[in-house]
Formats: sequence, C-alpha cells, structure tokens
Amino acid sequence: MENPNIPATRMKLLSQVREAIRVRNYSRRTEQTYVMWVKRFTRFHDLQHPSEMAEPEINAFLTYLAVDRKVSASTQNQALSALLFLYRHVLNRPIGELGDVIRAQQPKRLPIVMTRDEVRTVMRQLSGEKWLIAALLYGSGLRLMECLRLRIKDVDITSSQITVRDGKGNQDRVTMLPTTLHDPFEEHLKHVKAIHEQDLKEGYGRVSLPHALARKYPNAGSEWCWQWIFPQKRRWRDRQTGRQGRHHMDESIMQRAVREAVRNAGLTKRATCHSFRHSFATHLLEDGYDIRTIQELLGHKDVKTTMIYTHVLNRGPTGVRSPMDRIA
Repeated sequence: MENPNIPATRMKLLSQVREAIRVRNYSRRTEQTYVMWVKRFTRFHDLQHPSEMAEPEINAFLTYLAVDRKVSASTQNQALSALLFLYRHVLNRPIGELGDVIRAQQPKRLPIVMTRDEVRTVMRQLSGEKWLIAALLYGSGLRLMECLRLRIKDVDITSSQITVRDGKGNQDRVTMLPTTLHDPFEEHLKHVKAIHEQDLKEGYGRVSLPHALARKYPNAGSEWCWQWIFPQKRRWRDRQTGRQGRHHMDESIMQRAVREAVRNAGLTKRATCHSFRHSFATHLLEDGYDIRTIQELLGHKDVKTTMIYTHVLNRGPTGVRSPMDRIA
C-alpha cells in the first residue's frame, strides 16, 4: 500500500516503473531496488517529477552519492541503471552524455576464499537445512538467493543436476548436484513434502508463481513440483484474499547462521555465504578444471569475471618461494 502522503503524480510514476519492470520479467528484487532509487532521486530534487529533469539532475544526484554519501562504485552504478531504465522505458526519453559525473572508486579486492579445511570446519558448525544450504553454495557454486529460490522441479537427483532459473542477468543455467548430497537432499525433501501435505489438508499449501503462470495455471501454486525446497517456517497470509502459503527462507536467516558459524570456527577471515561460492570456483581451478567450464557453472557472462580466481591462486606465498627459504 502506497504512503498517502506521497503526491498522486509520484504514486502514478512508481506504478508505471513497476509495470515496466514486470512486463520485462525482471526479478522482484530488481523491482524493489529500482523503485527505491527513483524515490531517492525525486526526494533529492524536492519531489520534482523526473519528466521535468534531465542529465544535469542525474549528474548532480550521482555526484551526491559518491561525494556526500560515499557509496561504493557498484551502488552508484545500480542507481544509474535504475535512472536509465526510468528515462528509457517509462518516460521514453533516452539519456545522453552525463558530463563530468564524479565516480565512486571501484576498490580492487580479491574475493575471500576459504581453504578446504576452513570450509569443512565452518560447515561442522551448521546443521539441518542450514548445513544443506551451505553444502549447495560450496558444492554447486550457487549464490545464496539462487539456492533459496530453488523449487522442487529445479533439482534432478538422478542426473545430479540443478537448474538455476532467472539467475543474475535473468539467465538460466545448469550446475551439478554433488553426489554426496543425494541422501541428505532426499531426507530433506521428505520433511518438506510432509509440511506441504499438512498445509494442503488445512486448506493452504500454495506458493507464488513466476511471471503470469498463476493466471495461466490457477492450481499450479499448490502442486508439489512448484514448492520451495527451503520453505519458511511460518505461513504468510494475503490480507486481501485471506489465503495462506509459504515463501522461501529469508536470506538474513542463513547469513546470520554463517556469520555465527565462522565466528565459532575461529576463522579470522570475514567469510560470508558468498565465500562458499568463491571457494567453489577456486578449488575447481586448483583441481585443474578449465576456466570456461567454471565460467558456465558460475553463470558469468564474461570470462574476465571468472579470471579473478586465477589471481587468488597465484598471489604471494602460494606462487612464489621466498628467498629467505633458500638461505635458511
């Protein structure tokens, strides 16, 4: 529900942004992010409508983010992407040269990678579905939200394959399901199915469906194949219809669990959920797999993105023998 204090013209603009995003089948998270940046942009310019503004105002906002708010380069680029989408697809006014925008500096950092022993030690601190999620992040190279958004139909245990739908860049890809996870995975699915069947008995058991599938297949939301593999503990309720169902687990729950596991494991590295994915790629390189294969498994558009893991392998003491070792 929109804030009643927001002017009607701004509410209409935000609705137009949402509609344009949904028509293009962007993710819900992208929709939330773009709408947030449009709100911040208009607030920065005292609620002036974007149709009355152009390059100078965009320039001023992006510079403000870099200089006053000191945002990262990725955050500034995200804001720019949202505004370019607004002007191109909602206002039908392509943006020209932005001039001398002060760019946020892009830090050159290597990804945080855990050793195999560190991965093993951290995972010993986890149990149940949190252990299984961490095992998929490391064993399949999934991003956290890719893992949490998996549905029953996306995992083929017999073929040891996982299909990632609408991954980063709105692209699908296939990666492996580790054979060591077959039995734990099947046990987990038995538990999830029991929850789903109980929900159905109580008149619930529906999940949200992507794009327009809910209109095309009204009953699909209650079918087993569409259920989340990692459902949340409590059901949600639609305030308008009164229907109840389940979302997937909230990402903050897993992020908090991994943070605690890293601390309990005694690691000095600031490892996160994404560090499992970094470790997956680095350890595959160590095992001699080629960079193109790893690129496909990770879902990177450009092999240059994957190449960062070769820098992790070749840095400092792992690739060079100190001259001190020759005289000691």
